[in-house]
Amino acid sequence: MDLQLRDKVAIITGSSKGLGLASARALAAEGARVAICARGAEALRSAATELTRIAGRADAVLAVEADVSTAAGADALAKQTLSKFGRIDILVNNVGKAGGGDIVSTLDAEWQGAFDQTLFPAIRMSRLAVPEMRRAGGGVILMIASVWGRESGGRMTYNAVKAAEISLAKAMSQQLAKDNIRVNSVAPGSTLFEGGSWWKRQQEDPAGIAEFVRRELPLGRFGKAEEVGDVVAFLASQRASLITGACIAVDGGQGRAGI
Repeated sequence: MDLQLRDKVAIITGSSKGLGLASARALAAEGARVAICARGAEALRSAATELTRIAGRADAVLAVEADVSTAAGADALAKQTLSKFGRIDILVNNVGKAGGGDIVSTLDAEWQGAFDQTLFPAIRMSRLAVPEMRRAGGGVILMIASVWGRESGGRMTYNAVKAAEISLAKAMSQQLAKDNIRVNSVAPGSTLFEGGSWWKRQQEDPAGIAEFVRRELPLGRFGKAEEVGDVVAFLASQRASLITGACIAVDGGQGRAGI
């Protein structure tokens, strides 16, 4: 299926590894021009090299070393993308982090950090992208949320910020429909990739993780990052032209919520 993404310009935040890199791979494979970002220069260079190979053209990839949890970092990413590619058609808000424990032990600073690292980057990047999408006559914004944004189960601060991203996407979809800008969220379940949190846990406690898989994952396996990336590419395309305001679970049946 041709997703008709040739030469569309996509920004993917937090994209030197994991779900962000998988999303960038899927978009680049469909012919999109991709702007990726991360704080770590070495991982960013490696990702850019891989994406250039996938794209088959050196001018299709922009790598920006930036911390989009800051206003300056978000602004730099948007400006460099516009300078190189001249437009923004697709925004994938992937960056995120949350810490803390239970309601009593989690400090204000940990709550603030969860929102600063996850929700505010999505807000800032969307605020920068929307005017460009309006000028272009439309666009797509995607939030990489989580199954734990749809229901309880993960770390408390993580649940809260991912639920906020899902709600933000819904609200934005209603505001921006008139501008032909579609906004959706993607809710991955437990996903295994090298260097990720589940991969680290599996190295530390293979028996415990095997039991978790047996108990919690109906398909009997973790998700793969590329399975999320493929959904991102589809939702970013005109093949998904009627889908907006939706939260798409990519969780292998892990979630129990009936929505």
